[in-house]
Amino acid sequence: MTAPVLVSQLGWVLLDFLWQGALIGCATAVLLTALRNARAESRYLVACSGLLLCLLWPACALVLRLNSDTDASAAALPLGQLFAAGAPAQPGSWLAALQSSMGWVVGAWAFCAAALALRMALGLLWVKQAARSRATDAQWQARLTGMARGFGITRAVRLRIVDGLASPVTAGWFKPVVLVPAALLSGMPAQLLEALLAHELAHVRRGDYLVNLVQSVIETLLFYHPAVWWISQRIRAEREHIADDLAARQIGEPQRLAQALSELEKLQFSTPSLAMAANGGDLMQRIKRLVRPDTQALNWKAAVPVLGLAAALLAGCAQTPVAPTDSAADSGLATRAIARFETCAKPEYPAEALAKRLQGTVTLQFKVETDGSVAESKVSKSSGDASLDEAARVAIAKCTFTPATANGKATASWVPVQYVWSM
Repeated sequence: MTAPVLVSQLGWVLLDFLWQGALIGCATAVLLTALRNARAESRYLVACSGLLLCLLWPACALVLRLNSDTDASAAALPLGQLFAAGAPAQPGSWLAALQSSMGWVVGAWAFCAAALALRMALGLLWVKQAARSRATDAQWQARLTGMARGFGITRAVRLRIVDGLASPVTAGWFKPVVLVPAALLSGMPAQLLEALLAHELAHVRRGDYLVNLVQSVIETLLFYHPAVWWISQRIRAEREHIADDLAARQIGEPQRLAQALSELEKLQFSTPSLAMAANGGDLMQRIKRLVRPDTQALNWKAAVPVLGLAAALLAGCAQTPVAPTDSAADSGLATRAIARFETCAKPEYPAEALAKRLQGTVTLQFKVETDGSVAESKVSKSSGDASLDEAARVAIAKCTFTPATANGKATASWVPVQYVWSM
């Protein structure tokens, strides 16, 4: 697998995720709307599944592409060609233009992802340094340890006092630590601070720190898609709701936790996104939910755009026409011949052309018989170099095709195939 091929295949996977992510976002939004009155755990599971699918779909697509002998341009499936067996792009089309610019697409993605990864690494470093701080309070450490036992947490939970925070923050999984702002330790009533610590211990009990790290990695890789950020925001909101419920049950006073959150509303400073903070999510919504839980009515104004986008995507898949080849249009074929690329050998770059770093796109014509074999072949548009044209023609002529059909029967026909030579 050469570097240009890897870059090209990765680029098409990133572009394909634009519509794939939109479909996942629509499906997640519909399910979350349907579960608006269900337990927060159910909505959290749906949102996490949606975000995980955002990672797995393009990852699996990349693996399939890299294990296929199909060249990138022929394998690219625009939205309107999803149900047309991946017809190759016509010369001069937008698909061919994208193929030639794929290096810039992947380069821009890699640069932005690296910047976000650096930001994530700096956040982890800050959390690690704060966790190593020796500043603590023996009385509150003992109280936190007792509360942890009440939650059924067997691991030791450390307490550290940090300046510059507006809310307690939880970090770490194997060795969890709760970072407490010095201002809260001295200025907030003990019973309210205890309620906030109960919220943080709920995160420790559920192992939310690990989930949040995976979530941050997905955000870094797929930063360019709004659906990823929206789903991720919903995960964080539902996670806070779950922690609120656990803490309220543990201390037995939801109103006390609501009062503690209302105090935090006055201190809206930023906290590290890689840690669990008690002031995460919409504080006012969380306070209302604790004090006066009620059934949520369906917001049709919010549902209409989601349904409209889903309908538009499905309509685009089903109705975008694929330009027929001249041979198919003139002979009245029901289906045209299609190359079975798993039977093909990838054309080898001619040594002389490779040394000269020659590139180009060649359009070939193959006469496919009723048994799927190639009877004749010719070059209909040259790449600009005869050796590149011949290498592509010889290699693809060895492919097996699914023959064209007319009136339900296989028939011989000419089929165009485009191959892009790129360094």
